[in-house]
Amino acid sequence: MGYEAEKQRQLDMRYLRMARIWAENSYCVRRQVGALIVKEKMIISDGYNGTPSGFENVCEDEITGQTKPYVLHAEANAITKVAKSSNSSEGATLYVTASPCIECAKLIIQSGIRRVVYADSYHSTDGIDLLKRVGIEIVQLELD
Repeated sequence: MGYEAEKQRQLDMRYLRMARIWAENSYCVRRQVGALIVKEKMIISDGYNGTPSGFENVCEDEITGQTKPYVLHAEANAITKVAKSSNSSEGATLYVTASPCIECAKLIIQSGIRRVVYADSYHSTDGIDLLKRVGIEIVQLELD
């Protein structure tokens, strides 16, 4: 691995660790996921999985334990947050602790994000497959 590639890998690991720490803000019990959107070495947005603004911070149904259908994924929260700002995610990198689902993949494509770095695999590869199909760079790194 060349110097530049190693430097990029170290930077990717650093942002991915930061996304993991950001995931700790989630009130979800089943899984906490964090996401950062980085452009030109600046964090332009962040997100974690949870309920929409104005809802109680309870992600799972108390009886079934299943995730409530209106819970937003970390990527969706980060993308909608950047949409409300003056920043543009065009050409940015998304760092997320779990690989994107198909719904988040569609948002990633539409937001202009060109690169996705993730740690854990989601139960379905549909999202990653869709991102690869449109030429978005995908990197999976193992967090220590």
